[in-house]
Amino acid sequence: MKHQTIHRFATGLIALATLMAPLASRAELHSKSKQIVVLLPKDLPEQAQLSGESFFLHSDNAGSTYLYLEQREGARLTVLDVTDPARIKSVSTIPLDAEGAFDFIQLLNDRAELIRYRQSGSVAVLDFAKAKRPTLRAVASMDNPGTAEPLGVTAFLAVGGPYSYVRPVPHNFQVVDVSTPSDPVLLTTIKQVEHRIVNDETGTTFLLGSDGLTVIRQPGVEEDYQAHERQLEGN
Repeated sequence: MKHQTIHRFATGLIALATLMAPLASRAELHSKSKQIVVLLPKDLPEQAQLSGESFFLHSDNAGSTYLYLEQREGARLTVLDVTDPARIKSVSTIPLDAEGAFDFIQLLNDRAELIRYRQSGSVAVLDFAKAKRPTLRAVASMDNPGTAEPLGVTAFLAVGGPYSYVRPVPHNFQVVDVSTPSDPVLLTTIKQVEHRIVNDETGTTFLLGSDGLTVIRQPGVEEDYQAHERQLEGN
């Protein structure tokens, strides 16, 4: 009888540990006011836990917003659905036939982004006609432009000139909670960040560092944006 009791107790501990495992793996950091939430790489999909070369934020015409992470020296593009910053989801991981690492340099229209290869300076177009699975398109017979800018919504103007890639200087970013001004608290340090994007609509900050992607949410701004969208739908 005693052996059975111990066995049931051990089984109960295993079941409890199994139930709590997903909770333990999600270690969101909250400010005292709950108006700042930090999602560390381990809180995000596995693909976001790798370092990357660059990233790009894009909203389609269907109301969805996607974050595109360039990884493995341009050989892979990871697509995350960040429409709801509280529920970031992995959408796809796409191999790219790229010549090497590149940068997102110019939005051409609502379905195309100009990229530039860091080593050669040549350019290509990332086609977002299928937002969940964009396609990389080469631009044939074109001199390497020093600058480029949209020309209407169906073309772009390229200006020839010298190009030299300058790598961004990485910095450590620290998130400090001043909900109680008399007792400021350091929430976390995000290491070796080279790229940052802010979604002004939801107040979300995306930081790409040596440990992968970190997301800083502002729930109050998210709620205001959602209320605004519902009001527009009602009209």
